[in-house]
Amino acid sequence: MTSFSSYGPLLDALVGVTWPARRQSGSGVAGSHPSRLRGLTAEFTEYRPYRQGDDARRLDWKLLARTDRAYLRITDDHAVRPTLLLVDASASLAFPEVTHAKWGQCCQLAIGLAAVARGDGDPVGLILPGPGGVVRLAPRSHRLALAEIARTLNDSVPAGAASLLPGLDSIRPGARLVIISDFLSEEERLLERARELVVTGVEVFALHLVAEEERTPPATTRLAVDPESALRRTLHTEVRERYTANFTAWRIALAEAWRRAGAEFTEVGAEEDAAAVIRRIVRGPAMIGAGR
Repeated sequence: MTSFSSYGPLLDALVGVTWPARRQSGSGVAGSHPSRLRGLTAEFTEYRPYRQGDDARRLDWKLLARTDRAYLRITDDHAVRPTLLLVDASASLAFPEVTHAKWGQCCQLAIGLAAVARGDGDPVGLILPGPGGVVRLAPRSHRLALAEIARTLNDSVPAGAASLLPGLDSIRPGARLVIISDFLSEEERLLERARELVVTGVEVFALHLVAEEERTPPATTRLAVDPESALRRTLHTEVRERYTANFTAWRIALAEAWRRAGAEFTEVGAEEDAAAVIRRIVRGPAMIGAGR
């Protein structure tokens, strides 16, 4: 089991990293992201002539005294953006069998992104579907929220083939949703739901975890086993070549489909440096490659 202290080097590497909102939030709760709502905050945007029915509290009384003209001082509110991490804990995340590198990377990404979001003042929460149901940690800004997410992930063992879809039922408009998965099931249904969420103003980030052994099975591999269905296949040369070509084509199509749905898609190698990946993700689409 990994302790929270083991994430120290990752968290140290992310100090000062911020995660700008991709679109203006509709939230009225004060925070670090620009909001569509205009209000009484200190960040000045523009003046507008006073019209009957306007809120008199927005009048710039100093300007009125100097010019005898009534103008409203329009400012931008800044809002929080709740960040929810939907983590795939199905059996395929325990690959490779010896190192469980995909699951380790999954936890690193979840903790790192949660830390960056919380550093911006955003509440962070976790959605973890499993064979026994969905574990939900509601978004919180409390200093212990990060430790609670880490503890929940550390206590989890990838198993079974639990659906990710129930975890999407509680996503509210204006939130930020991060899906961390290998996307080996439910692709169309997940995409359909993601499209619906994007329309409501949810920022959707899809992180596709891939192990090097999945991209190119080692030449010594003779038998492939699906951990979620127990399907077995002998990997002779022809099958290996066909698999490699099909898996590459599938990854390209998957990335295109999620981006068409309005999500920011990033393929992440299980062996990559998590801090570098996280910086790439939060900087925005211009910094995100099409995968490896």
